[in-house]
Amino acid sequence: MSAPHKTRNIILFTYEDGMMLDVVGPADVFAAATQYATARKPTMPPAYKVTVIAHEAGPVTMSNGVQLVASQAYRDLKDPIDTLLLCGGNEAGMREVERDPNFSNWLKRKADTVTRLGSVCSGAFFLARAGLLNGHRATTHWMVCGQLAAEHPKVDVVEDAIFVKSDDIYTSAGVSAGIDLALAIVEEDLGRDVAMHVARHLVLFLRRPGGQSQFSAQLAAQSAKTDKFDTLVAYVADNPEADLSVTALADRAAMSPRNFARLFRNEVGETPAKYVERARLDAARRKLEEDDDKVDAVAAATGFGTAETLRRTMKRHMATTPEAYRASFAG
Repeated sequence: MSAPHKTRNIILFTYEDGMMLDVVGPADVFAAATQYATARKPTMPPAYKVTVIAHEAGPVTMSNGVQLVASQAYRDLKDPIDTLLLCGGNEAGMREVERDPNFSNWLKRKADTVTRLGSVCSGAFFLARAGLLNGHRATTHWMVCGQLAAEHPKVDVVEDAIFVKSDDIYTSAGVSAGIDLALAIVEEDLGRDVAMHVARHLVLFLRRPGGQSQFSAQLAAQSAKTDKFDTLVAYVADNPEADLSVTALADRAAMSPRNFARLFRNEVGETPAKYVERARLDAARRKLEEDDDKVDAVAAATGFGTAETLRRTMKRHMATTPEAYRASFAG
């Protein structure tokens, strides 16, 4: 925990067609932390001052049609910055910001002076395009992790993380993960007690179990290019305990294993084996949430075979164990 007796300036950068929750989620976390810290020690200065900035000062229309008011244009910001967070949203809006040749230079200069530099969701692309993520671990929304890795090979992209801290650079995953990141910053600054109070007040996990993989194989299938494999992926979801090898699935699709594997990856976006593993993980998660079966029985019923295989898979994908997941999420 760093020294608590000062006001930290939190700057949130957004833009036209940005994602509103990327901004107001972290802002409400910092506001709640300030209110609680002030109530505990009324003589202390406010813990945080949150400022929203944009390309220009004034109203900014977000992707949901609601307007936020940016108090300053980015170039007019003079006060020392503790934490600068670049918020995400529509790619076209981001590209419009980056047409300003001064923006990237401003961002690089600020990176040298801020205590913490970070991003919410696709805001990581602002940092990456300025070269500020080179040599760092980072994450972004699960749908564009591959794009970030392909466009910026010097960035160590962590696909299955809610947020990542790499030195003084903090990046978070999709949308609501900015709230998780803000809670982690509050805990770092003000201690676990304050962060826990904020989490309870906002009805949040202080540390959300797992990573972006908890958002299911079915989400990936929904973004498939065609409905060619709809029946097959429904079969996988309904029968996780079945033989779901490439050979067996290819037989169901009336295709050769090689052709099936190639087309499945092209249409769904991942290999059959990876999809099956994630579908089985989804099924195991649901059973852990809804049933009180022993972990051995859950593993057998969802195609993992043994509790140890399920345990290793959850650890790898979700950074948790079946027992810990059930303790957090069981109805």
